[in-house]
Amino acid sequence: MIMKRVNTGFTLIELMVVVIIIAALAGMVLPRLLPRAEEAKKDIARGGIAGITTGLKLYKLDNDRYPTTEEGLEALMTKPASARNWKGPYLENQPFDPWKRKYEYKCPGAHNTADFDIWSRGSDEQNTTDDITNWEQQK
Repeated sequence: MIMKRVNTGFTLIELMVVVIIIAALAGMVLPRLLPRAEEAKKDIARGGIAGITTGLKLYKLDNDRYPTTEEGLEALMTKPASARNWKGPYLENQPFDPWKRKYEYKCPGAHNTADFDIWSRGSDEQNTTDDITNWEQQK
């Protein structure tokens, strides 16, 4: 008895049609999702700044001052020599923004002259309008 072999695979044309459909869908959907991804990173950076701000305020409660610019945010994780009543760590580890860079810190701040400035330069690594800052959040 001779058995007839049945091909149940896809043809090259069928595969190409599926690839074209997937590419067309991706072309329509991705441009709408990419701006949301950038906004999500900015929201994450704002949350990071809020967490750092909380750590800085706790540091000030214990030490009657914020860390200096020179001491930096490291003073929230490791006791600086000038800290009188350090009860930290106030942060578990070095905070990085969503673009994998350290947040910048200055005390006293140029914008918050009575307190401190914290900012991330955003995706372009430049001081531009896409920066995420603690002085913009306070408005």
